[in-house]
Amino acid sequence: MNDQSSLSHRISIQGADPLSLFGHNDANLISLEARYGVRLTARGDTIRVDGPSGSVKAVSALIEEMISCLRRGDDLDADGYVNGFTPPTLDDEEDSRAALVTKKGLVRPRSPRQADYIAAIADYDIVFGVGPAGTGKTYLAVACAVAALKRKEVSRIILTRPAVEAGENLGFLPGDIQDKVDPYLRPLYDALRDMVPGDQLARLMQDGTFEIAPLAFMRGRTLNNAFVILDEAQNTSIAQMKMFLTRLGANSRAVITGDVTQVDLPAASKSGLIHVQRILEHIEAIKFIGFTEQDVVRHPLVQEIINAYDAHEATLQEELPLSSPDDDGLPLPATEDAEPSSKTDEPTSPLATRVETSS
Repeated sequence: MNDQSSLSHRISIQGADPLSLFGHNDANLISLEARYGVRLTARGDTIRVDGPSGSVKAVSALIEEMISCLRRGDDLDADGYVNGFTPPTLDDEEDSRAALVTKKGLVRPRSPRQADYIAAIADYDIVFGVGPAGTGKTYLAVACAVAALKRKEVSRIILTRPAVEAGENLGFLPGDIQDKVDPYLRPLYDALRDMVPGDQLARLMQDGTFEIAPLAFMRGRTLNNAFVILDEAQNTSIAQMKMFLTRLGANSRAVITGDVTQVDLPAASKSGLIHVQRILEHIEAIKFIGFTEQDVVRHPLVQEIINAYDAHEATLQEELPLSSPDDDGLPLPATEDAEPSSKTDEPTSPLATRVETSS
């Protein structure tokens, strides 16, 4: 529905430079009004936002983030906030809660599946996001975590991933334990830097509000009042996945992300992410969201690359001989067949062969 109830919202601008916020001759306010269909009125140290409910919420969130930026003394990229983002069409409450505000502006889902993912994170304490690379699984989870922290729904954010090398040996890494695990955790740092200004991020890391650590460091802990994200979960063992899921404490929620087509575990190890989908799928309080190549939001070529690999693997699968699935639903590796035996009723044992030869 496009009919929305009207809403009026007041925002305090105390501590922010009005000229930087409003722009020259109120250019920023005028642009926001034109793009979002709202009316902005500045009086004293407040701004009043009037208009359709969804648009008022979106614009208010943008303005509040701009004010926070100015209060921290950071450089404000006003043009990025005002003109750098697609105007949201927040038609109802369900859509408005799907919009997340970061230092770069409004983060909105780019596909229906991403919208389902954000809604699931809001509604469920444990959410699994499973799908190919580039679908926004980790980025949106981090954005939801930062939004929850800002709303004071949690008191800390914990980001973790297994320290597994992606098909190559990094060898000896110098430095203390943090220096050694940092290369594995770099993608999580990158996502956080998009959400939180650098100086504030450093402070929050130092006081423990943000924690980024390898999965092994979670053992023996109880994570209370926390938003916990397990990334690259396809590289967890079955035991590690169980360990992680049983760490959750009071008022905590968890998001687990991974791509089951990019398992970097040794051949003999089974992926905890593949295993957990079968044993927890019946629990209604846990939500699984499956992404496809249609949800890829990286370079357009990424989607084509994923499709090409999928097609190639499907072709190889068709060429393989039929084999029995193992207990995780994965095909057993094909083995070379011996010469066909004329006796098919009973297998010939090595002992029987020796006896037959000797006689």
